Amino acid sequence: MAGALSIGTAGWAYKDWVGVFYPDYLTARKIHPVEYVARFFDVVEINTSFYGPIKPQLAKVWCRKVAEVNPNFQFTAKLYRSFTHSPFAVMEPTSAATIRPERDDDDRTREGLDSIGSQGKLGALLIQFPVSYKNSSLNREYLEELLEKFKDYPRVVEVRHDTWDNPDTIAYFASKNVSFCNIDQPQIGRALEPREHVTAPIGYIRLHGRNYKQWFESDNRNDRYNYLYRESELEEWKDKIESVARKAVKTYVVANNHFEAKAGVNALQLKNLLTGERVKAPEPLLRRYPELGKVADADTDVSDPNLPLLA
Repeated sequence: MAGALSIGTAGWAYKDWVGVFYPDYLTARKIHPVEYVARFFDVVEINTSFYGPIKPQLAKVWCRKVAEVNPNFQFTAKLYRSFTHSPFAVMEPTSAATIRPERDDDDRTREGLDSIGSQGKLGALLIQFPVSYKNSSLNREYLEELLEKFKDYPRVVEVRHDTWDNPDTIAYFASKNVSFCNIDQPQIGRALEPREHVTAPIGYIRLHGRNYKQWFESDNRNDRYNYLYRESELEEWKDKIESVARKAVKTYVVANNHFEAKAGVNALQLKNLLTGERVKAPEPLLRRYPELGKVADADTDVSDPNLPLLA
């Protein structure tokens, strides 16, 4: 693969990861969760930035913590949903006519992104639209305005409706130096199918899982991400990831099937699949998902609470 490749998870602050991905002693040993994640992955996609702008002081803590254990670690960040989703997205389709950002959202969003960028840790800004955001003239016009607004950042656009999957869209993204986000999602209705488009120096792939039953029907938004990819399904993505990485300068692969740390399992399996080497894994994760033992060994540097922290 010609370009650099980083694999990681979407988010890290999940209660259901405690005792599954995170050892129980993290708090006692004053290990920050994102610091622990950085021991195993080279990227994490910030999930909380979707629900509100990143707080600059908090972001500086994150950057310092990851740099201590993994100098190559990068964050990617979801754009605040006020720019990409209707405030009533669960009840109405999202379109340019229903998106209503507040007056100060621009400045607050930039402050958070810049706090990470100033530390050299911002790999990309993910502009994520829901499947209801279709390719219409009004929506294209709004997207152009949004891309201009955030042109100071490496931009990745995730569109989930298949009306965007056409040569004109690909050419437009390339002309704007904007990355197309290739996704894996349940194939329901007009959902975008897996692709391997590269339209800018950054390649981006997101794996959402394939929980067809609960994708739209569940009352709990976390249920839709309760899915563990089978080895054969990850194999389907191997060639696509390698194709993207050959054409991009830097490629990020993010597992978003976060329920009970299934994203961590699949991200580690992908690391093994793409490098051909055994990987280190959190000891609790190996206990919960013993099948991971086929490709991973426990990270003994942190499995024993009596051992000192890594320098």
